[in-house]
Amino acid sequence: MKFVKPVLLFIAGGLGYVALECLWRGWSHGSMFLAGGCCFLLLGKLEHTSPRLPWPARALMGTLIITSVELLAGLLFNRSYSVWDYRSMPFNFYGQICLPFSLLWMPVSLGAMWLYNFLDSRFHKHPGR
Repeated sequence: MKFVKPVLLFIAGGLGYVALECLWRGWSHGSMFLAGGCCFLLLGKLEHTSPRLPWPARALMGTLIITSVELLAGLLFNRSYSVWDYRSMPFNFYGQICLPFSLLWMPVSLGAMWLYNFLDSRFHKHPGR
């Protein structure tokens, strides 16, 4: 179960990220599944290491985590700006990340942390599965 649980949580995060992107702009890219899975595991790690952190601090940390993963994914998979292009957005960095979209990650990160805790607790209730 030690190996299966993170894999299932990664898949849940990847699917959630792709679903959000499809709802927002109508399509997604395979790299966003990888980014979403990484974000979900990192947000879960934050929840486990700092569970008493006040929610505004968790939202800020979650935003920094997701924005950092977005930047890394952009630099690896979006060099031609065919996946997304923030070059015309205010306060952008190399067209890969920008402040307006980073601010949207605040509520999303809190929701993802809640979902991570919910799913993680389900795995503890059913250790044989």
